[in-house]
Amino acid sequence: MTPADLELPDDVDVLRAMIMAMAAKAARVDVLEDEVADLKARNADADEQIAKLKLILKAFNRYRYGRRSEKQGTSIEADLDEQGAFVFEEIDTGIAAIEAPVSKGRNPGAAKRAPRPRKGFPPHLERVHEIIEPDELPEHAGKQKLIGEDTSERLDVIPPKFRVIVTHRPKYAFKNEDGVIQASAPAHIIESGIPTEALLAYIAVSKYGDGLPLYQQEAIFLRDHVEVDRGIMARWMGKLGFELEILADYTFSQIKRGERIFADETTLPTLVPGSGSAKTAYLWAYARDDRPFGGSAPPMVAYRFEDSRSGDCVARHLEGYRGILQIDGYTAYNRVARPERGNDGALLAGCWAHGRRRFYELHANDSSKVATATIEKMGALWSIEEKVRGQSPDVRVAARQEASAAVVAALYKLWQDTLPRISGKSKLAEAIRYALHRREAFEQFLHDGRIEIDSNIVERAIRPQAIVRKNSLFAGNAGGGTTWATLSTLIQSAKMNEVDPLAWLTKTLERIAAGWPSSDLDALMPWNFKK
Repeated sequence: MTPADLELPDDVDVLRAMIMAMAAKAARVDVLEDEVADLKARNADADEQIAKLKLILKAFNRYRYGRRSEKQGTSIEADLDEQGAFVFEEIDTGIAAIEAPVSKGRNPGAAKRAPRPRKGFPPHLERVHEIIEPDELPEHAGKQKLIGEDTSERLDVIPPKFRVIVTHRPKYAFKNEDGVIQASAPAHIIESGIPTEALLAYIAVSKYGDGLPLYQQEAIFLRDHVEVDRGIMARWMGKLGFELEILADYTFSQIKRGERIFADETTLPTLVPGSGSAKTAYLWAYARDDRPFGGSAPPMVAYRFEDSRSGDCVARHLEGYRGILQIDGYTAYNRVARPERGNDGALLAGCWAHGRRRFYELHANDSSKVATATIEKMGALWSIEEKVRGQSPDVRVAARQEASAAVVAALYKLWQDTLPRISGKSKLAEAIRYALHRREAFEQFLHDGRIEIDSNIVERAIRPQAIVRKNSLFAGNAGGGTTWATLSTLIQSAKMNEVDPLAWLTKTLERIAAGWPSSDLDALMPWNFKK
């Protein structure tokens, strides 16, 4: 149809209205075109920001979760401090915040990204089924026939809620007889107090397992109008430490029965009574995990609180131990070392990961070809360990003699040849001397299949304490430090055995309150817990 074919109205006002409507429509088109152009620019800018953030995140995840052969057994480089990881969580949040308005403004008819495969939720979780029926139109009445359905699952949560357990104990008298009968009051850890054993366990696991200080728990409780002073909760934790100390001591006794123990220590700032200032105390950690060499004993860790880092502490903790002690390079452990040609003491085995870190810093800065060569050669050692993990000691030592021994010999030759040619004050010289002075301890893993190449097992047990310590700032006093060590021993041992620490601790406190016999402690331990 041509403009000549159009029939225009004769009325001037109607014609004017038509022209104004057409002009308004044209103006709206211009506005829409401007908005589209603006959205395209925003999309391009968002895509650029998302691409940059994703590159950072991808590099970080490769660094954090890369193949073990790439990580080469280290714990500091491969498992970044959890506090530092918070930064990258914020990157994820930033990406989602940029993507949300962009995706919301898309054309509903535009192609959507295919859904990612999702891991199913655990079967023990309660399923609440809801059925959404389509609107029933009059013309559909009596004609509908079910031919199938689509289902989806979304994760929901019911926030923790306080409740009050009201216990009634009726009293009964007898007709025409003297006397009154009544059931005995149930026993509790805190006699005549307000908390149930479940509440005590919840506070303990939150503080010593999840790093939630008591003052934060106090604030959370107030959201539900429950006033529990943090000082009262602290006294409850002291009582728990007293009641559970026998279990922590039992755990340590089981650790010292092991053929091999891992040891490490970390600081624990502690308030000095009456001064308001803090001093540096220490948590010593002793871990047992026989699974890498095919052992069947459950894994466990025990912490010991001390105000010192001296060798006297180790000597007291491990008095009479004659097994293998796997450690970093700290000289305090020499107090329990087995003397030459003797058998009265522990056999010290070194940690290659600690030696590697000194070279890694130089390699990462690209400041030493010798450091880079060291890191590359060491990578082969962890590759061999990955293949024999969980095998018997004989299988492990055979593989090490066949492949690892040559790598170790080449490393020590490289270091011995390099040391005279470099400055004795350099970082490389320090790293080489560290390895040369500990050669005997480093080479122990070549001759005994029960020994690990590193002490990462105990470092993984120490790391949660560093997070709890950072969140809590310090232990209140020496008594608080002892309680910290006791509760951390049991909570962390539960985690190592893949046991829910809250469920285990609740049940255990109920059993102790009811008078569980001290002759049967093993049945109370986390590794024997059945929900």
